[in-house]
Amino acid sequence: MTRFILRRLIEAVPLLLAVVVVNFLIIHLAPGDPVQALVGNFPAPPEYVERVRKEFGLDQPVWRQLVDYTSNVARGNLGFSFANRRLVKDLILERAANTLILTLSALTFAAVLGVLLGVSAARHPRTWQDTLVTSGSILGFSIPVFWLGQMLILLFAVQFGWLPAQGMTSAREQYDSLGALVDIGRHLILPAVALSVRYLVSNARLTRASMLEVLGSDYIVTAKAKGVPIGRILYVHALRNALLPVITSIGYNFGYVLAGSALVETVFAWPGLGRLLYDSMATRDTPVILGIFLTVASMAILANLLTDLAYSWLDPRIRRTQVKGG
Repeated sequence: MTRFILRRLIEAVPLLLAVVVVNFLIIHLAPGDPVQALVGNFPAPPEYVERVRKEFGLDQPVWRQLVDYTSNVARGNLGFSFANRRLVKDLILERAANTLILTLSALTFAAVLGVLLGVSAARHPRTWQDTLVTSGSILGFSIPVFWLGQMLILLFAVQFGWLPAQGMTSAREQYDSLGALVDIGRHLILPAVALSVRYLVSNARLTRASMLEVLGSDYIVTAKAKGVPIGRILYVHALRNALLPVITSIGYNFGYVLAGSALVETVFAWPGLGRLLYDSMATRDTPVILGIFLTVASMAILANLLTDLAYSWLDPRIRRTQVKGG
């Protein structure tokens, strides 16, 4: 297993290098001048513009900037923010934890509720529970996340006043440690729900289909013939095998959830990487944009590795194959 993990980590190096190069070229081939975005629309003297361009190395050819940027990234230096005048690494570290709180909460909520709904639909096929899950899945896929976020704010924050509409904490309130956690939890509910709906219905449909297939297996029929309680059959014998494709889907969706968090963080003013990316794109703060792209890619690769490990833990046949293959 250790050799398998090391091999996957080594295989990730060229992938991350490709992410760095491709993102750098795409950002620099896009229209717009970061220096002009930095100085604004004011008629700045040409001498000042050239001094800023030279200060950030933007007067060099693109290939030279790419070589310098790649070598800096290899040393752990993600550059310097044009707009914030701070190290990109520090900016990302400040926001990454907030984004992980939001995305992991959304993924956990989508996984737990989606699996339970899928099991319920498979337990009662062609009944109202099954119809409700199937119809709700179509509706959940159809709703844009930014529209859903605004509707949640209008309903639960503006109309009923039950939950805060924006931010991560209440600025005017003073809490102890437990009170602060509760306050963050209240701010987390609406953005996590908005971010999770699409993946919740996906998990429900996938679990339903996988459970229906497993429940028709010979060993399940044998367990029913022996009088094993239906709850034990569902959640002990069938669910473990039915979860294999669901876990794969959850792991591979992690990157999409991170990307989707940019919209949700903007709607709910959640101080995470998505909000930082939105602000950086508005000011064309290239080093921050590149740093966030690289961070998100690294998180997605790590999530895929953890998914493979969970997959092998659930299915011993895969674990033996990985051990033999090194």
